[in-house]
Amino acid sequence: MNFLEYLIPFVLALGLLILVHELGHYLVARGCGVKVLRFSIGFGRPLLKWTSGADRTEWALAAFPLGGYVKMLDEREGPVDRSELHRAFNRQAVSRRFAIVLAGPLANFLLAIVLYWGLFVGGAEELKPRLALVDGPSIAAQAGIRDGDLVTAVGDELVRSWPELRWVLVRHALDERAVTLRVTTAEGVEASRTLDLSGMSIDDGESDLVERMGLRPWRPRIPPVVGKLVDDGAAAKAGLEVGDTVVSLDGQPVESWIDLVERVRAAPGQPLAAVVSRNGARIETTLTPEVAEEDGEQVGKVGIAVAEPLEGREEMFAVVRYGVVEGLGKAIGQTWETSVLSLKMIGRMIVGEVSWKNLSGPVTIADYAGQSAKLGLSHYLKFIALISISLGVLNLLPIPVLDGGHLLYYVIEIIKGGPIPERVMEIGQQIGLVALAMLMAFAFYNDITRLISG
Repeated sequence: MNFLEYLIPFVLALGLLILVHELGHYLVARGCGVKVLRFSIGFGRPLLKWTSGADRTEWALAAFPLGGYVKMLDEREGPVDRSELHRAFNRQAVSRRFAIVLAGPLANFLLAIVLYWGLFVGGAEELKPRLALVDGPSIAAQAGIRDGDLVTAVGDELVRSWPELRWVLVRHALDERAVTLRVTTAEGVEASRTLDLSGMSIDDGESDLVERMGLRPWRPRIPPVVGKLVDDGAAAKAGLEVGDTVVSLDGQPVESWIDLVERVRAAPGQPLAAVVSRNGARIETTLTPEVAEEDGEQVGKVGIAVAEPLEGREEMFAVVRYGVVEGLGKAIGQTWETSVLSLKMIGRMIVGEVSWKNLSGPVTIADYAGQSAKLGLSHYLKFIALISISLGVLNLLPIPVLDGGHLLYYVIEIIKGGPIPERVMEIGQQIGLVALAMLMAFAFYNDITRLISG
């Protein structure tokens, strides 16, 4: 694993999210006439800093990058010249202070909307919402779903891709209710299937929710034909050629490419008696998979790539694109629904209905950043949009030291008609710091556990 493949996408994403969040505070503060003393990306000793503007605002890039801040003129943090009292943050009306604090999280939501909007309008190749059943009894099997069913709508909500289908199913599962899928069968017949999600456990802390429903993306049967060979790979050494069809391994027939891959992966370093078909002739050889390390596990690899039929790809993928207005509406809806779902999941964590194992720290986020960047720009931008929403939601939680805690203070101030005593705010800050430290410690613990378990 190349460490930089994960670190660079993570740093770029985190830097963008912090920059947008703090710019929200900065721009609204300036709009309200508040003097900004420092704009910092990161905490601690500045690695790079400069000043600019009429107010000589200091711009800084600091050593500890997990956050940032905008420091404003404030009498509580030092003496303020009488001529500038009207520009101090603490002298502003509560409505202005509320707007300045709220602007940070709102900027993160706005970034997500812009990113989703660009992706929806620009279009992207996505897996079609065509279904396959997981082996064994399941909710999907009870609903009468068959391999090859193409979902066109869930209830009244149109579905155009597998990610959209997953999203809608997760939302309905969280509401614990039955849902009707409108499908087109493999034979082209319109039908409906009702998934009863009312008794389903939302989270077991381990497996994928949609897979536990009994669903996975449909894949066409790809024949075990060699499409490419790696020079000096195990297959090339065994005499295989491009166009060969693998008929059997160790006397057991090979039915598909997936079957071939699974058999090879399960036999690292073990000689396999292979039979291949080449131009109608039967050829016997010995294929010994090379030992490779993957996620802490030894697997077999032989250095071949699939010769995938074009018609199979057309049945699996489609370009999903929306108009400018429709795309904006969908981007706003996606951001809103993701925010609501995040709050619901946090609530269910608190009451114990969802495992705290789902809480992720910077290590897991960096892992996702690297994986999404490898998949392509659209996947990376979707990752940034999702994390931006998460950052916005997190900052709106009513925890002192977070933006949501300050907003709570201002709401109380509006209700009681006066500011909260300084001592009460200090105690709240201390409680908030402890709560935030515990949250971060638990997230780091989950990260470390995932690394150890693979």
